[in-house]
Amino acid sequence: MPPANQAAGMNDAPGITDWFNSLPPITRYWFGGAAALTLGANFGIVSPYRLIYDFGSIKNSFHVWRLVTSFLYVGPFSINTLMGLYMLYQFSKQYEGGGPYNTGAGGGTADYAFCLLFGIAGCVLMYHGLGGFIPMAPLFTRNLTFYVLYVWGRKNPTVDANIWGVPIKGMYLAFAYLLLNVLLGNPYWDILAGIGLGHVYYFLVDVYPLVYGKDLLHTPRFLIDFFGIGDYVPPVAPAGGYGGVGTGGGTGGGFARPGNVRTPGDPTGGGAAGSSSGGGRSGHNWGGGGRRLGDN
Repeated sequence: MPPANQAAGMNDAPGITDWFNSLPPITRYWFGGAAALTLGANFGIVSPYRLIYDFGSIKNSFHVWRLVTSFLYVGPFSINTLMGLYMLYQFSKQYEGGGPYNTGAGGGTADYAFCLLFGIAGCVLMYHGLGGFIPMAPLFTRNLTFYVLYVWGRKNPTVDANIWGVPIKGMYLAFAYLLLNVLLGNPYWDILAGIGLGHVYYFLVDVYPLVYGKDLLHTPRFLIDFFGIGDYVPPVAPAGGYGGVGTGGGTGGGFARPGNVRTPGDPTGGGAAGSSSGGGRSGHNWGGGGRRLGDN
């Protein structure tokens, strides 16, 4: 009997699938796609040159997937690539899970999706506008990663974080990584581009509304309709099944509306659950592994 009980306990232990499914939805698919494409390119399943951004191929050969894969592929196998994947996972999970800026969906999943779409568009425009003046690679995964980190730092400026054991406030974390890469002689223009783009987003969603009393950026309705207000919750089938009779007396069919885990008092206002604030959270260990973010 004891061995059987032990075996049952081992089966109940959380595995990699449970960990992956526990990630916030946008982070789960971004990190999963980045890991899968990076592994596929390094094992020769797909050519890395078919993953980078190339406007000529998009325009002339209709390689529209490059608009997505250039934000997923991290690079050839190296310590920098592994660190890039790790930072994508950490930074995205922390910002999405901690409550993004509220641009119309209560500081929830839809707002984070809109934040990433703004960053994606900004990276492409920056590449075309500044690519001839500064060295910018046609690969934007790190740009978008540090864009997210900078926005998180502005959303949580006084949060205690650390980079490789050195304590630092959240608002300075992106600059600390920039300085570290400069001192180590690593490429840094992608980090600088992410910081610059992140500052544009921060100004438009936080500074401008406070100064001028008007919101410029609004999460599109289609994102709110898909993800709901607040944190996204996968829709569940009605009790009567698909097309059956539900518990509310009406006919079933379809799915229950998602969202509303972190419901704001006024999802369209600027001061709801997703509003800008810097207090309340502490203990983020950005530089080392083995600890959950938020633990002291």
